[in-house]
Amino acid sequence: MLQLLEGGKRIHCHDNLEHTAKSKLEAEDPKNKPECFGVFCLTYDLKAEEETKSWKKLINIAVSGAAGMIYNHLLFKLASGQVFGPDQPIALKLLGSERSFEALEGVAMELEDSLFPLLREVIISINPYEVFQDVEWALLIGAKPRGPGMERAGLLDINGQIFAEQGRALNAVASRNVKVIVVGNPCNTNALICLKNAPNIPAKNFHALTRLDENRAKCQLALKAGVFYDQVSNATIWGNHSTTQVPDFLNARINGLSVKEVIKDQKWLEEEFTEKVQKRGGVLIKKWGRSSAASTAVSIADAIRSLITPTPEGDWFSSGVYTNGNPYGVAEDIIFSMPCRSKGDGDYELVKDVIFDDYLLKRITKTEAELLAEKRCVAHLTGEGIAFCDLPEDTMLPGEM
Repeated sequence: MLQLLEGGKRIHCHDNLEHTAKSKLEAEDPKNKPECFGVFCLTYDLKAEEETKSWKKLINIAVSGAAGMIYNHLLFKLASGQVFGPDQPIALKLLGSERSFEALEGVAMELEDSLFPLLREVIISINPYEVFQDVEWALLIGAKPRGPGMERAGLLDINGQIFAEQGRALNAVASRNVKVIVVGNPCNTNALICLKNAPNIPAKNFHALTRLDENRAKCQLALKAGVFYDQVSNATIWGNHSTTQVPDFLNARINGLSVKEVIKDQKWLEEEFTEKVQKRGGVLIKKWGRSSAASTAVSIADAIRSLITPTPEGDWFSSGVYTNGNPYGVAEDIIFSMPCRSKGDGDYELVKDVIFDDYLLKRITKTEAELLAEKRCVAHLTGEGIAFCDLPEDTMLPGEM
């Protein structure tokens, strides 16, 4: 059954999950019927007793920027069951713009052609109030890129307005326990703006994606130590998703040993390792001519799985989260990447058993100062008065351009 919504299309089906019912198109005059996307137009009538007990309740997932490069990798991971599991049906609600709406239709067509049995519903729209209705996960990828000559302060303001509006929409219509992962840059401060505009949603539910930075750190440590990356654990990214980010080698472990016991080159750890992680995206663009869309999509999937899967004993993962009540002395009321653990229920707790030295504390202080400066730049979007920009330096990541 197809429904047209203001600002977009709604395409959905209710299916017998054991495939015992036969499909039946609603009888309509083809001339009067708007275009719909194949299987998403089919309606299956089920009796209550036919509902299978082996499948879980449908999860509603919103994705903004759904016609961008990252979507091409992420949406198919979600629809195939690689993220939420092989028995978890999902609905994808895709948010675009007027300019990208035809591309969104193309996205829906590709999803149709892929015949994903777990994908029960697809909605495309340019209206966040439609897309975010009752969603339990919101993956906010869409953001304006930084154009030539644009200051970082300008980027903060332009994208901040987008995320303020999306925060208001989430606050109005999303599930009260929606989990929000902000990917669009500058993602830490965008996540803070979104949070501040959604006072009815727990602040703890907002995340800024720093998982790709963590994955890159693990890769570099594994290469230097001559081991496979699955031997690297307890890797942390502290602070902002910018060139002030702090890849933490002090607490990381390789084969259960401290990194500093395995890699004894302190100069490499403090200089080359940190720089490699921070500038990896720029190197990739020079090599390939495009940004790291595929690995970003993988890291989004990793970030979700880290919240819905119990964290292995003794390990942790990185996420940009709200700092109120943190045990590290980091300034409150910002979004700051820190080490987290989860019981697999979508929630998390901050890790307390970490150590600091002067080098680590100095770098954490620098990235903290940058985030506080960004917060002052967007005060007009967080309800904290007149904005004042005094950013200490330009720490643009390549993906912002």
